[in-house]
Amino acid sequence: MTLTDGDLSLLMRLLETPTAGPLEVGPGGPRPRLRQAQDDYARAAAPLGFRTVHHAPAGPGDLRPPGVPAAVREAAADPGFLECQPSLVLRLGPDTVPHGRTAMFNVHLDTVAGGPPASREGDLVRGRGAVDAKGPAVALLAGVRAALERSPRLGRDTAVLVQAVAGEEGGAMGVLGTRPLVARGYTGRLNVFCEPTSGRYLTRSTASMTARVSVRGDDAIDDRPHTGHNASVLLGFLAHRMGRALDAHARDGAVCVAGLHTGTLHNRVYGSGDLLFNLSYADARAGRDLERAVAGAFDTALEEFTASFACTALFARTAADARALTRLDWPKRGLPVLDDRDPWGRGLLRRAGVPPWPADEPAFTCDAIWMAGVPDACTVVLGPGDLAADGAHGDAERVRLSDLDGFADTVARLLTAFTDETNGDR
Repeated sequence: MTLTDGDLSLLMRLLETPTAGPLEVGPGGPRPRLRQAQDDYARAAAPLGFRTVHHAPAGPGDLRPPGVPAAVREAAADPGFLECQPSLVLRLGPDTVPHGRTAMFNVHLDTVAGGPPASREGDLVRGRGAVDAKGPAVALLAGVRAALERSPRLGRDTAVLVQAVAGEEGGAMGVLGTRPLVARGYTGRLNVFCEPTSGRYLTRSTASMTARVSVRGDDAIDDRPHTGHNASVLLGFLAHRMGRALDAHARDGAVCVAGLHTGTLHNRVYGSGDLLFNLSYADARAGRDLERAVAGAFDTALEEFTASFACTALFARTAADARALTRLDWPKRGLPVLDDRDPWGRGLLRRAGVPPWPADEPAFTCDAIWMAGVPDACTVVLGPGDLAADGAHGDAERVRLSDLDGFADTVARLLTAFTDETNGDR
């Protein structure tokens, strides 16, 4: 096994350190201990020759470019929001090693909220971040250690960057972690985003957008329900009709009819509420088509609601005012997608014995989107385990140590091949 007792100790420490960001835990929730987790990670990497070249949060200026989700902009009004979510960059090799002989690996140490305590039973490790992505982060260091044993040029003639970022989860989409690091040039000729892919390299990453349907009307008491605007019935109708209309677009990307909220009391008519849709797309044109489809489904569903409920006793006022009370907006949209077609990278991965992601299997969304359009860079998504089968984002999240060990070997083979090729040894 490539993983050592020290690796396993680091993994359990990281899993026991809560790193869910403010967008996950909500207002007033505990601050993530990301800096502590990153410090532990940097200390574990130091014996391999890594040194810290950046360890700081994003600044307010990093949130000015287009594409920042509304939830991030709103949360950043709290000065502590960015401060508690730093990102770390480690470097192996001298600064004089050029971009063309540098490999970058990106891992995110933030997680979704919740989950049971970390535990290990034989080959199986459980806990938030086990497979997404603290486990892959630990296996990455084990792979670098194995590569150093195989290739004396690694760390001398070839450099390795590791981005250990915040802000991947919670809908932040990497705008406060990965994107600022890419903008600062912490990239390489080869760039690997460590996400669960069952050990297959994926050259695509979708992006997602969030549509919000909001109703802002008058409440009413249960004794006079007809005098108010019933946002529960209106939004429920829109969720049903829009969801049915958007089903036709599910072949082009994930269409998620997400949260619907008006209130919790049984003796009140709620006049206000929100309905959310989360939608992914594989290319910019598909994203624009999906935006138009959502807008069309919204308009049609509103017209149908008005016609269907105009003559009812309970909901006539809601029907009459529906168009004026209801709006569609986009808290998140306009994000790039990754579609890497660099033949050099595919050849390198093939020579390293890394299998490709099946062409007919859908991609998923991760921070790799921020490498779209970066020149002289091959970017892939590659990691151990499976997002669905290993329960990522759920209470059953787990990873097999054998999968982490396999990924460590993959990293070692890939770095060895990269070092040989970029130094003219192939």
